Amino acid sequence: EHLIDLKTPWERLSMKDAIKKYGKIDPDKLSDDEMRANLKGKIKEEKLKTAPRGKLIASLFEEFAEHHLIQPHHIIDHPIETTPFCKLHRNLKLREEKFVERFESFILGYEFCNAYSELNDPELQRQLLEAQNNLREGGDDEANPMDEEFVEAVCQGMPPTGGLGIGIDRLTMLFTDAFSIRDVVYFPMMRPEE
Repeated sequence: EHLIDLKTPWERLSMKDAIKKYGKIDPDKLSDDEMRANLKGKIKEEKLKTAPRGKLIASLFEEFAEHHLIQPHHIIDHPIETTPFCKLHRNLKLREEKFVERFESFILGYEFCNAYSELNDPELQRQLLEAQNNLREGGDDEANPMDEEFVEAVCQGMPPTGGLGIGIDRLTMLFTDAFSIRDVVYFPMMRPEE
């Protein structure tokens, strides 16, 4: 059991810094094959073989850092492969490394919110969605399908926007000290029959 302190400021770390701090692994010093070696046995072999660098970094975070985020944390600077609808980072170095303007907030090792600057470059959006669609057709069930209507909408002129999603179910878990998300889901059909 943990006593959670929600007072600000919350700790803010880049995804790579969280891996360094909690997983004792520096992704910047590892080749893709070395990252795969660290993840062997932790994710499916077929996904591991074809995962691009950004997905490998995200997997290192999930396996070695995420469960350590007990007190509130904001995790910033995510690889573009994790968020194809997100704008590339405004920091030129991070932009070159293909990181995006995104943060997720974690408490008790769970993601409580996700936010990012929406991508409004139609050419890049098309490239990213086509790449995602190829992954989806290759068996990646987490990849996004191609969405021609969305790309057309972006082509018509999408202003700078941002998105924020907060998991009310996760907040309810936190405030009611519930162990499972199924304990706080309102709809009974979502709960297992006993």
